Amino acid sequence: MHASDPAPGRRVAHRHRVRVYWEDTDAGGVVYYANYLKFLERARTEWLRELGIGQQALKDAVGALFVVVEVQVFYRLPARLDDELEADVAVAEAGRASFLLSQQVRRGAELLVEARVRIGCVDAATMRPRRIPEIVLSRFP
Repeated sequence: MHASDPAPGRRVAHRHRVRVYWEDTDAGGVVYYANYLKFLERARTEWLRELGIGQQALKDAVGALFVVVEVQVFYRLPARLDDELEADVAVAEAGRASFLLSQQVRRGAELLVEARVRIGCVDAATMRPRRIPEIVLSRFP
C-alpha cells in the first residue's frame, strides 16, 4: 500500500490526537521512530477506554492483561515539532486469545506511519495466554 492509497474496507474504531513535543524529536528535528509506538499505544488505550474497558479494572475484575505480541511498522513520512497528528485504531481480526489491529498515524491527509499490532490476552498472575473475556469481545466493532 502506498501513502496515498486509501485502505479499502478499513473501519476506524477510534482516532486519538497527538501533538509532537520537543521530547518526541531526535537530533534531526523529526519524531524519533520509537516514539510512534507510544502514540499508537495511547490510541489503543483510549480506544479501550471509549469501549468502557479500563485495563486496570479488567485486571482487577477478571485477572486479564493485554500485551503486545507482535508489531510491524512502516514509516512513510516524518513528523516534526508542533505537528498535530492523529493515531487511529481499526480491528483487523479478533480471535479467542488475541486480536490484530491496523493502526495509522496521519498529519491531516498525509499517511506517516502504518502498523499492524497483535495484542494477546494473558492471565495477570501467570502471564500465560488466556481467552479474551467476553465482555471485551462483545464491545469490538
